[in-house]
Amino acid sequence: MATTREWITGARPRTLPMAVCPVLIGAAAAWPPFLGPLDVAPAEGLPTNFNALVPVVAVLALIVALALQVGVNYANDYSDGVRGTDDVRVGPQRLTASQSAAPTQVKIAAFGSFAVAALAGLGVVVLTQAWWLLALGVLCVLAAWWYTGGSKPYGYRGLGEVMVFVFFGLVATLGTAFAITEVGRLHGFTVEFPAVTAGIGAVSHGLIASALLMANNVRDIPTDGEVGKNTLAVRLGQTGARATYCLMLALALALPLSLIGASAWFWVVVLAWPVALPPLMTMWPRRHPRPEGTALIPVLQQTGTLGLAFAAAFSAALLLSA
Repeated sequence: MATTREWITGARPRTLPMAVCPVLIGAAAAWPPFLGPLDVAPAEGLPTNFNALVPVVAVLALIVALALQVGVNYANDYSDGVRGTDDVRVGPQRLTASQSAAPTQVKIAAFGSFAVAALAGLGVVVLTQAWWLLALGVLCVLAAWWYTGGSKPYGYRGLGEVMVFVFFGLVATLGTAFAITEVGRLHGFTVEFPAVTAGIGAVSHGLIASALLMANNVRDIPTDGEVGKNTLAVRLGQTGARATYCLMLALALALPLSLIGASAWFWVVVLAWPVALPPLMTMWPRRHPRPEGTALIPVLQQTGTLGLAFAAAFSAALLLSA
């Protein structure tokens, strides 16, 4: 039977910052419009204490993102474990493959996490009255499961980075911003969805999150290739995958500079640049000798730290420029 520590390790806590960052960026992008007075009377039957509801919506969005991340981690552990993909690993051992926990237990943990995400998401839907978000929530859960689950997992076809970009970049960031602005609209504010600022933040964070997965898959190229797990890194090869990782980070850090014309505060994002140097130097495709295997494990933590640094800097710029 797996210990509590093994279950926590199985949740892969080092990946959780990638769930926090898009919510932080989306909330920061949407927050400024609510600092002014009411334009019209609140809709009938709705409470007027929207200042208290906005943080509630943000927290619920955070719970959704975190629970989905934990759920996809357990689902990946289960699916790769039962397929035998994780029998030979470079990184930490998984619950299923190591037989620390029964496959059924890991599967229950995955769907339990998805249930938590669904409940928090339902709270967002009720507060925003945007019922179409229910369909988006179902799509998020299906995408989390089909990453390595089902008969044709898209993670085995080189689409993992694409889906991470979509769901932990665009959907999580823009979804948070939409939920907050929608609550303001329901309470009588004339607000506009921050499409430009939230969009650039979503793309940048999506690229960093995709780079994190790319680094993980570069580390696993030898073992993934042997078991038929054709990730994007396997398809591109060591040189191409490393170059793609570097390009993702470069674009992510450069895109926010396009907003400097609107506010000089976006120069703050430059403060995150030094954090990108260690992983870039390790992953640089022309470096000889190139670090491989366990030597790439620090890159995962460094990329996660970069995601947090970028989110903090970009969110600060959003709030300061309001």
